[in-house]
Amino acid sequence: MKLANLKPPLSESDVKRLRAGDMVSVSGKIVTARDNAYARVLSNGKPPLDLRCSVVYHCGPLAKKTGKKWRILSAGPTTSARLDGMQEKFVKLTGVRALIGKGGVSEDVANRLARLGCVYLAFTGGAGVVGVKAIKNVEKIFWPELGTAEAMWVLHVEDFGPLVVAIDTRGKNLYAHSKR
Repeated sequence: MKLANLKPPLSESDVKRLRAGDMVSVSGKIVTARDNAYARVLSNGKPPLDLRCSVVYHCGPLAKKTGKKWRILSAGPTTSARLDGMQEKFVKLTGVRALIGKGGVSEDVANRLARLGCVYLAFTGGAGVVGVKAIKNVEKIFWPELGTAEAMWVLHVEDFGPLVVAIDTRGKNLYAHSKR
């Protein structure tokens, strides 16, 4: 199956053309962020790198350092709803256009993300080995003192996915639909 391939930085039109239910992959730079990275970005008032039009992956990778080089061993998604209290502020502050995670976000947060022009891309939980196959290299690590799972990793990926557009910019939310 040929997936639409998103290549960050993502334009407004890139994300507006996506519809809930579309299958996509990502090639280029993605950045991991979880609870502590989100909190640090919000407390600092800015991220350690420009995240405008970027893709943020809710992931705490398992990594191993050999010499000066890092290798990602597993890169599965974490539950995105854990970040619900920070999602809107984080997206507003950073200008992120796409979030990748598992399990979705609350319906209220989904509506706010849609209004901000940010899509949510669902990745299969437990698919850390699938995720790692798409990672070509680690470009940078910010805040390693938070630990490998909570640090912010800048990864270069090729055909990362498959991902399902679970929340689009029109407010369609596959998770909300499945609850009806």
